[in-house]
Amino acid sequence: MSSEQASHYTVVVGADYSKLGDLALERAFQLVQDRPDAEIHVVNVAHGFGPMVSVELGEGTETFSLDEAAAALKKHVEARIDAWEADHGMLELSHLVTHLRVGSPAHEIAQLATDLEAEEVVVGTHGRRGVSRLLLGSVAEGVVRLAPCSVSVVRPKSAPTEPKIEPACPECVKVRQASGGKELWCAQHLEHHARRHTYHYSSRQWGGASRHSEIP
Repeated sequence: MSSEQASHYTVVVGADYSKLGDLALERAFQLVQDRPDAEIHVVNVAHGFGPMVSVELGEGTETFSLDEAAAALKKHVEARIDAWEADHGMLELSHLVTHLRVGSPAHEIAQLATDLEAEEVVVGTHGRRGVSRLLLGSVAEGVVRLAPCSVSVVRPKSAPTEPKIEPACPECVKVRQASGGKELWCAQHLEHHARRHTYHYSSRQWGGASRHSEIP
């Protein structure tokens, strides 16, 4: 990292025009509240191959020229800054830059972070699988894989969580301990597993240790 870039705390934000994108912006503002040396780079990734590009908005997709899309992004970010400052006071920054890119959202966000040697990337997620309509959502997973720095993933408080893994059944644990691992399930869960799946259990002593296998 160059000495000039090392003097700045650089945050890249993947933003669209949804409430989720606004949450990502707000998180970036929080990160730099007490960092007047900070830079925020807001990137929106459009779709297209020529002078006209498609931009995902909260209500749907609209077609703009590159200049129009860049101007719309700048206007949107400035409005979010005004709203933030109305509630939290002046946002002191070294620089705030908006970037319009065309291509794969996850790749372009990660590439910008690499180009700028950013310390942090902020993106949003819907908190559920299979959502890729807006720039943010499933894109967050790709950014986490590709980005060369820390990635903060934000999501709405109401976002559903992934199904939780239940703790081990105490009765099943007792059965395994009492049988030395030859039996795996208590009476209740033995019936449950037999109904949902067909298993073959094989247990024998190998090298002085008890080993078993489950073969569907």
